[in-house]
Amino acid sequence: MKPRILIIYTGGTIGMIENPITRALQPFDFNHLIDNVPKVSKLDYDIDHRQFEPPIDSSNMRPEHWAEIAVIIEREYDRYDGFVVLHGTDTMAYTASALSFMLENLHKPVIITGSQLPIGEVRTDGEENLITALQVAAAIDSRGEPMVQEVAILFENHLWRGNRSTKMSADNFDAFKSNNYPPLADIGLGIEFDTDALYRSPGHRPLKVRHVMDTAVMVLEVTPGLPEYTLQHLLHTPGIKGIVLKTFGAGNAPTDKWFLKALNDAVARGIVIVNVTQCVNGGVDDTRYETGNGLATAGVVSGRDITVEAAITKLMYLFGMNLEPNVVANYMRHNLCGEISD
Repeated sequence: MKPRILIIYTGGTIGMIENPITRALQPFDFNHLIDNVPKVSKLDYDIDHRQFEPPIDSSNMRPEHWAEIAVIIEREYDRYDGFVVLHGTDTMAYTASALSFMLENLHKPVIITGSQLPIGEVRTDGEENLITALQVAAAIDSRGEPMVQEVAILFENHLWRGNRSTKMSADNFDAFKSNNYPPLADIGLGIEFDTDALYRSPGHRPLKVRHVMDTAVMVLEVTPGLPEYTLQHLLHTPGIKGIVLKTFGAGNAPTDKWFLKALNDAVARGIVIVNVTQCVNGGVDDTRYETGNGLATAGVVSGRDITVEAAITKLMYLFGMNLEPNVVANYMRHNLCGEISD
């Protein structure tokens, strides 16, 4: 039987064509996908699509849009072999991370892709990204099971785990990278999957979709000379439940007594604070230096090698289940779906 793939178009550069009169970029009608990308017909797949109305710029992507994508996948899960989400690049890593948590027990591919140039341009990365994403979504292993059973980002020459990915370039075609995890596949003359890197959830439980994400979280970046009044103001943000603390190096921060006391007091109030490094490679080792150990003593949770995008969306997901702070903190220490190294 032909692979059945559902394309979910949220917006972004990939779905744009130039208006011949105004010369402005505008979304094209995905009913005419084959007209815009005729090579798709050579794949011999059964392809349907759903489209956001109206399509949105990814800078406007919000948790309710993640829920909309998740609901579409939930509703159509049994009808399709795989899903391709077309998305703007700016918040793609956030969406990929969020969906990886929201789609519990996922056993089918959800491939997110986009482009740096519109698909209607003469020279575009959009056409190849779309075609390759469809091929990845249709790929099966020797047992007839989906080759990819997780949320992944397909961009240019690589397939990356979604909750390990970060946008690294605003203008290169190879815009995404997973700095602490190998690519799931290398894209060249063929598609070479790394079967050891592909995620497999334990058991084969039914898909369970979490629709609610709690946005009472934020990112706080440590900088040299961070004033005490600024830190206190941020830690006392009304309603805040979780904070991703971006620290130096291997998870280091100032050892001033006022600094550590402010964090300790916040933790005592029930705020979950997660230590994530500002470096693009490596992770937090809060036992390596005294400056990191002080944070651990203050009750700050080590995020290990998690990305900022995954940390913030994981907090949203956990608090969205109305879990107590100590339970959220415990889950932040452990791998749920491949977002941190075991």
